[in-house]
This record gives sequence, structure tokens and C-alpha cells, in this order.
Amino acid sequence: MSQSPETLLTALRATPPLVQCITNYVAMNIAANVLLAAGASPAMVSDVEEAEEFAGIAGAVTVNIGTLSPPFVAGMRAAIRGARGAGRPWVLDPVACQATSYRREVVQALVAERPTIIRGNASEILSLAGEASRGQGVDGRDPVAAAEEGARRLARSSGAVVAVTGEVDYVIDGERAVRIEGGSPFMPMNTALGCSLTCLCGVYAAVAEDAFDAAVAALAHFAVAGAKADEGASGPGSFAPRFLDALAAVAPEALSRAAIHDAAVPA
Repeated sequence: MSQSPETLLTALRATPPLVQCITNYVAMNIAANVLLAAGASPAMVSDVEEAEEFAGIAGAVTVNIGTLSPPFVAGMRAAIRGARGAGRPWVLDPVACQATSYRREVVQALVAERPTIIRGNASEILSLAGEASRGQGVDGRDPVAAAEEGARRLARSSGAVVAVTGEVDYVIDGERAVRIEGGSPFMPMNTALGCSLTCLCGVYAAVAEDAFDAAVAALAHFAVAGAKADEGASGPGSFAPRFLDALAAVAPEALSRAAIHDAAVPA
């Protein structure tokens, strides 16, 4: 039976999950604040010496390839082993996976480890699906609609729920799909909000029975908070603190009013 976003937000606020966030250096502070505001407990544990052990006590693990290095990748692999060994969900953010051969090699190896959720912009998802993208570095320059077919194929080949984020988000598990509207045009102007959303997907995955429900709830939470923060914001600078406040202020019943629409699954 499907769990609604409001049910999942109530659950995470009642028992805040501990989420191990292996994210890039740019995003660590922002992601930690986002998770705290949402009601969860973040831990930025990435060293190979402890990442596997820590994953066994975390409710979920998130892996972000934004600032790659061999030691960082070793920590990612260790955390994934720990998560899989403990039966915990893990979420992959393939940041700029199309940019270099090293990134392509690393991300393909990580996808082979069967992530629970993959969250990326349209350019990243197109690249993971083996299609050409217009992405340049971390910037997604393709529309979400262009990645929907690739997202379906990626979901079916990887076994992951795929969340493609942009102006209108798209979530698919290969059999079910929805679009989520909301947010603010100031969100792409604030660094690491996408990375933070990946961490929030881990939060919801830690409390959800179904990864599809978890991804939808995380994106709905961001969309509702972004729209609220947009009210009265004069630019990206004033938007940022408003967004943290809005994340914390979102009540479970507000998610029942999120603009979530069933979408056709590409044939």
C-alpha cells in the first residue's frame, strides 16, 4: 500500500532518522542544515576507515560524486557495502557524470551496486542512460521531459527509482511515474540544493516502505518549501535562509496539497 508524503513526514519527525551523507565538499554544510531543518539527523562520515561500520547503524546512506578523489571513492564503496550488508537503502547522486572519463567510470561502477534511488538533473540522467546530453560540468542544460524515456530505461536496468529534478520533477520506477510541480526559480541559483535534495531522499528512504514513495515525498517537501520561501524573496541571497525556515515549517498536511500528478510511463 502506498504511503503518502504527509504520512512519511509525520514518521520522520516522530523518529528522526540518522542518515550518512557522503556528499561533496561544497554541499556538506548546506546539506546538513537542510536535513536538520527537515527533521532528520545528518552525519558526514566518509573515510574508508569507518564508513562501512557507520553505514550499519545509519538509517540510509547517500553518495554524491561531486568532488571525486580515490580516497573519497573508497569511502563510498565501503559505505555502500555497509548499507547493503545491513539491508539499508542508499541513494546515488551522479553529479556531472558526463563531464570526464573518470566520472563516467566511477558512476557506472556505483550504479552496478544497485542504488535504491538515483537523483540527478536531466543531463546527468541522460548520460547515465547512455544518451547524449547538453550538460556542462554540474549544470543541467537539458529539459526534464527529454530525460523521461532514459529515466525509464535506467530504472528498469538498475532496479532504482529514478528522480529527475528540474522545473517540473519526474519520478519513475519503471512501472509508475509522477510529476511534481512547485519550488522557486531561485533554487538553481543556490549552490548545493540539488545535492541536499539527494540527502533528503535518503531521509525519506530511511522511513518509507517503498523507495518510490520516499522519492516522491522528498521532492514534494522541497517543492512546497521552495514555493513558500519564494514568497517575499527578492533574490537568491534572501531566498536561502527563507528556504531553511520553510523546510522546518512545512507541516505534514501541507504535503497533501503538493502538486503531484500521475504521469504516463514511456513505452
